[in-house]
Amino acid sequence: MRRLIGSMLLGFAAVATAAGCSFSTGGVTVAKDDVATEISNQLKQEVGRAPESVTCPSDLKGEVGATLRCDLQDGGDTYGVTATVTKVDGTNVKFDIKVDDEPS
Repeated sequence: MRRLIGSMLLGFAAVATAAGCSFSTGGVTVAKDDVATEISNQLKQEVGRAPESVTCPSDLKGEVGATLRCDLQDGGDTYGVTATVTKVDGTNVKFDIKVDDEPS
């Protein structure tokens, strides 16, 4: 099961940089829990199910180019996930996600 999950995540990692996530916030940051939820939702759409958990250490700054590293737990493995802000329009922050190719 672990290998299958890893393969699915690797498949997602190849397309993640092209898939943007839009999320409206109340300010110029996206709350860390909202970033984690959006990452989980994107993975569910791409690979058919959400990972066991996604945690982010801090909020994502609503500034183009800002990045946030999060941890994705699934099948006993931990993968890094990078969220990178690509567009900010008022309180709407768009960011791409990229899952690491290998578990950490």
